[in-house]
Amino acid sequence: MSVPDTEAVRKYLLSLQAKICDRMAAVDGAKEFETESWERPEGGGGISRVLADGAAIEKGGINYSHVMGATMPASATAHRPHLAGAPWQAMGVSLVIHPRNPYAPTSHANVRFFVATPKDSEPVWWFGGGYDLTPYYGFDADCVHWHEIAKGACLPFGDEVYDEYKHWCDEYFYLAHRQEPRGIGGLFFDDRNTGDFTRDFAFMQAIGDSFLDAYEPILNRRKDHPYGDKERDFQLYRRGRYVEFNLVYDRGTLFGLQSRGRTESILMSLPPLVRWDYNRLPEPGSPEARLTDYFLTARNWLEESHD
Repeated sequence: MSVPDTEAVRKYLLSLQAKICDRMAAVDGAKEFETESWERPEGGGGISRVLADGAAIEKGGINYSHVMGATMPASATAHRPHLAGAPWQAMGVSLVIHPRNPYAPTSHANVRFFVATPKDSEPVWWFGGGYDLTPYYGFDADCVHWHEIAKGACLPFGDEVYDEYKHWCDEYFYLAHRQEPRGIGGLFFDDRNTGDFTRDFAFMQAIGDSFLDAYEPILNRRKDHPYGDKERDFQLYRRGRYVEFNLVYDRGTLFGLQSRGRTESILMSLPPLVRWDYNRLPEPGSPEARLTDYFLTARNWLEESHD
């Protein structure tokens, strides 16, 4: 089995964070990302970069973290009891972009690497990550483009990879208590270790590098779309679903909190404004109803015709 090169992963992640921050700030055109370095008492730290109250981006956060500890947290050993008590380190880049315009979708992405070193055995490592898109007022062209880029990033690593990780994304980003998906999907993978570190690292880089190709054109197309109070109100209401997923289901949030990570950085992904309304339902046939009736349904965006 290949020996993991943690330093190469670290350097790539830092470069990825810098590149995405530069490009997203250019799209916004009014604000830059503020940078804050932090340390974790138990070991390691990170760099949080946040753009708030911009022209196009109401809140965007792009975090780099590299943390370690002497004992694996419960969230990481639930399915790996043999690693209980093993020293570990985890590093990754995680981001969420909440645009101001309701016609521009929220986007999330992360790529991460984890390695544990059990006593008297070889290191146990894996990669994870992916990206997904959460529209409020959807556009077929955006959904198709998003999935075309995702599939293209996967193709060099096998014809079946996109279908497998798209399906995993659809299953993972699902709010069971609402019985609806969070968005229109994308890619999700975890525990990726084929035994070839170089190839698995290359796959993680392909996913990280393709995020801007997937999201930047969509944000540029939609950031200046005309909207009014009705659309803004609906956006804030639907952002509530995003908050619910992150606080109830998200593995990264649970791992960060259980491993005593920096809470402010962990919860950076939450939108600045949100609302919950009791028993709210959109008017049948309205653009708001179309979100759940059409876009947030099980679809293969690359193999079907669209309205």
